[in-house]
Amino acid sequence: MQFIGELQEGANISGIYLCKNKQNLKTKAGKSYYSMILQDKTGTIDAKVWELNNGIEHFESMDFIKVDGMVTSFLGSLQVNVRRVRRTQEQEYNIQDYLPTSQFPIDGMMEELTGYIESIENPYLKALLESFFVEDAAFIKSFKEHSAAKSVHHGFVGGLLEHTLGVTKLCDFYCTRYPVLNRDLLLCAAMCHDIGKTEELSLFPANDYTDEGQLIGHIVGGTEMIHDHIKEIPNFPVGLANELKHCILAHHGELEYGSPKKPALVEALALNLADNTDAKMETMTELFASAADGLEWMGYNRMFESNLRRTSK
Repeated sequence: MQFIGELQEGANISGIYLCKNKQNLKTKAGKSYYSMILQDKTGTIDAKVWELNNGIEHFESMDFIKVDGMVTSFLGSLQVNVRRVRRTQEQEYNIQDYLPTSQFPIDGMMEELTGYIESIENPYLKALLESFFVEDAAFIKSFKEHSAAKSVHHGFVGGLLEHTLGVTKLCDFYCTRYPVLNRDLLLCAAMCHDIGKTEELSLFPANDYTDEGQLIGHIVGGTEMIHDHIKEIPNFPVGLANELKHCILAHHGELEYGSPKKPALVEALALNLADNTDAKMETMTELFASAADGLEWMGYNRMFESNLRRTSK
């Protein structure tokens, strides 16, 4: 099999891929074509069917399809020009080849993340973290398998865990530099800040927004999950609960970025900075990894509002 992560410009391909998304579009001249996102465990790639002829059999989004075509480059990113396509039978592929997965061992990351719980001194916050990450088997399984986003960053199996661990590590470092921070509160918030994504996004291969994700979102949904678990912990201080919930509600930093509240606590500010840092660094890392070899300038990126360039070697 030719994995997407190994494709190079000019290569002919003939392989089976998951059609993550399919759109029926028209050119400016009114000619119909298909725009698709193909996926395997190494990533995704844009694909186009410009000629809708007899070699293009019927297929839909989330179908596994046999694709024949050529790898080209468009605006600095690889793209597949598809010549032939057909739907495949289940026995033709191994589904494990089509789930993009973290490059780091998932069980190892989970062990490292839960190791932080032992360092939490506040008994209420420690009990809350254990209720999620030690005692709730269904949550743990879902948390380990979820992505952190549909497409922007950490969009792979284990992505939510990898992102959460990255944010927690950054927050732990902040506490060594800024004594004003309440380490127990900040690390608890870091570990819990995106737990709502287990309900906001469906599992792979769909990895798409659920009804709850569309209507409520992971920030409010995660805060509700924390509220429900806190109710099961006797005598959990109300003030501490409100401070933790505030950190979750404010972790996107700005109202226009989806946060119901702007940071009012120093821990909420630190969490926002750590979350933003890890998300943007991973986004840029993935952009560079998906670009054609030897390409220096990546082109204008709307997220960063800049024409991105690789650093000189």
